Amino acid sequence: MTNVVKISVRNLVEYVYRSGSIESGFRTSSTMTEGTRIHQLIQKSYREQDEKEVFVDAEIPYEDFVVRVDGRCDGLLKDGDSITIDEIKSTVHSLDEVQEDTHPVHWAQAIFYGYIYAGDHDLSQMTIQLTYVQVKTMEQKQFRRVMTYEEMKSFVYEVIEEYAAFLKVKITQKIKRNKTSKTLEFPFKTYREGQRKLAGAVYKTIVDKRTLFASASTGIGKTISTIFPTVKAIGEGKLEKMFYLTAKTITRTAAEEAFRLLIDHGLDIQVLTITAKDKICFQEETICTSVNCPFADGFYDRINGAIIDILKHEKMMNRSIIELYARKHRVCPFEFSIELAYTVDAVICDYNYIFDPRVSLKRLMEDQKKKTAILVDEAHNLVDRAREMYSAEIYKSNFLQLKREFNSPIANSAKAINEHLLKVKKSEEYLRKDLDKELVELLETFIMEAEVELVRNNHELLLDTYFAAQTFVKIAKLYNEQFVSYVEVHKSEVKMKLFCLDPSEQILKMGKGFRARVFFSATLTPAGYYKDLLGGQPDDYVISIPSPFARENVEVIIQPFSTRYRDRENTMIPMVHFFKNVLDKKDGNFLIFFPSYQYMRDAYEQFIVHYPDVCTIIQDVGMSEVEREDFLAEFKSKRADRLVGFAVLGGIFSEGVDLKGDRLQGVIVVGVGMPQIGFERNIMKDYFQSVGRNGFDYAYVYPGMNKVLQAGGRLIRSDSDTGLIALVDDRFLQNKYQTLIPYEWQHYTVVD
Repeated sequence: MTNVVKISVRNLVEYVYRSGSIESGFRTSSTMTEGTRIHQLIQKSYREQDEKEVFVDAEIPYEDFVVRVDGRCDGLLKDGDSITIDEIKSTVHSLDEVQEDTHPVHWAQAIFYGYIYAGDHDLSQMTIQLTYVQVKTMEQKQFRRVMTYEEMKSFVYEVIEEYAAFLKVKITQKIKRNKTSKTLEFPFKTYREGQRKLAGAVYKTIVDKRTLFASASTGIGKTISTIFPTVKAIGEGKLEKMFYLTAKTITRTAAEEAFRLLIDHGLDIQVLTITAKDKICFQEETICTSVNCPFADGFYDRINGAIIDILKHEKMMNRSIIELYARKHRVCPFEFSIELAYTVDAVICDYNYIFDPRVSLKRLMEDQKKKTAILVDEAHNLVDRAREMYSAEIYKSNFLQLKREFNSPIANSAKAINEHLLKVKKSEEYLRKDLDKELVELLETFIMEAEVELVRNNHELLLDTYFAAQTFVKIAKLYNEQFVSYVEVHKSEVKMKLFCLDPSEQILKMGKGFRARVFFSATLTPAGYYKDLLGGQPDDYVISIPSPFARENVEVIIQPFSTRYRDRENTMIPMVHFFKNVLDKKDGNFLIFFPSYQYMRDAYEQFIVHYPDVCTIIQDVGMSEVEREDFLAEFKSKRADRLVGFAVLGGIFSEGVDLKGDRLQGVIVVGVGMPQIGFERNIMKDYFQSVGRNGFDYAYVYPGMNKVLQAGGRLIRSDSDTGLIALVDDRFLQNKYQTLIPYEWQHYTVVD
């Protein structure tokens, strides 16, 4: 059977012709909007007989496969029997720096278009033209070549031959993957209760090209229950790729273990884990320039060889494997991972690689998305994370400093922004629903000037401010009634923030095009709230699967002390004594969760004063991964002395932590997890109230209770686990909170 590989002309030639170094993460191409504007201006000068945005495609046979290429040429200029392909490129560089052979990749793209068009229209030759436009001056420079059809054909096949080395590796792997995924069996003898139901729902969602919201209690085995049916869908030809998205390192590790288990059971699949840039960087300082980093210098000259090497030899490409091959080929490990993300079968990564418009994997074409599923683990976390992704802010002080440091157009554009923010400050209009369009226009001008300057001057403050301005402009393009703008003033500083109140529309937009989307969590309740804020639609699938474990395995008690801020001083000592009473009821290690670091520290200090003989450990702010691992390692089975850990609700130890067996015997949750009352939360409350939701519940109650449920979920992780959960707050007995307590905890007793 002939293998057909589909790729755009642009992606194909960029793969073959890319060369040079990574430079500071700064790309010297103007914004997409600016590029589009310039294309349109040039195309307006075309004559009546000329054509623009001409779609071309072809199938090019090579050995035992066919490469199906397509693209859109900017212009088709007709002058009698003469046909010219016009490829338009905008640049921030001076056109004096652009010579005929400066960018071979641009010629390659235009020659491909010429070859396809000539072949379709039986033309013996064509003129290939590159039109360069300087984005600031609009000055133009053109280069032309007249090529015969045979010359273009010879060129095209040379490019295909270069690409073939990579293709052969991928096709061989794809055949193995499809065969083994089709015959793969579930890696355990039996399904846990509820596990088959979840796996079936995921498979049906993929087959039906839908979206699923799944609330599946802790202990079901959500990771394998979502990955396995997705792998089977690949074997059945429904999918080519999957993304497993998560917010925490520990859940990333669980996904890796699930894939490794399937590989041990015969699956031949290539899985990549993307590690954050600051964690995987080989240098002491993350400065991505050829001068500062040998792994950035000449990166694009070596990256294709590195990709082919790792694909030939590895299935699981985790951090250690990526680092090994990155050192071997002297390439940046982070950018290496990003390149691999487009080629492997499964990617384990953070939410932002799909949902954040600033960092998403933009080379995923629509036809690729149609064959890709996204699995969103711990999906309740995506709501607040998405708010961050779709918000942006700028600071007046940065522009004032740039105005002082530069003697150039940069100074003028920075000055204009500084003065505009001063005007906003004086107006005292600190909260507004509409977008400040004048500010956005000033920032767009600044971005263009900054790009010209950054080509020759890698100024740190300018680079940082440039990226902040770019982010602000990008988010401004998304701005709608689900956003507000607000200003914070502190002495001479002015901060302007575009704040996303409701991320649902943006999550829906970024997830569109994928074959299937699965949002799952142990605490996706209330279902309506999460479906609403994660971009759910009326016809999406929703499933709720109860815990597979007998609820008698856990004892639940409620101590109705008030943990409200005003009452904490009065209830502190009785609460500390209550902790000891609970510990006396149950042997083993405990975790006690608090709504804030300060409350936790205050309680900890009182506890060790009253009960100095109890062995304790406390969470610290900003713990490193090693420190986190050391903290969890203290929760050993069969310790000589029990351990009581003090931690923060919603923090690193209240989600995704798997302390099985007698490593953890009890959890105490202090408070209802309510976020601190503040300016942004109150804006959210008012917004949701205005659109017919319960604003207080959406802004405070539901996010808080989710933290409580997650913390309690650390306890029962297997059939044999038993333990005790204590909830400390009188609000747990109010009707609002009673409806949010899961069935597994509803047999609670109240402490007198």
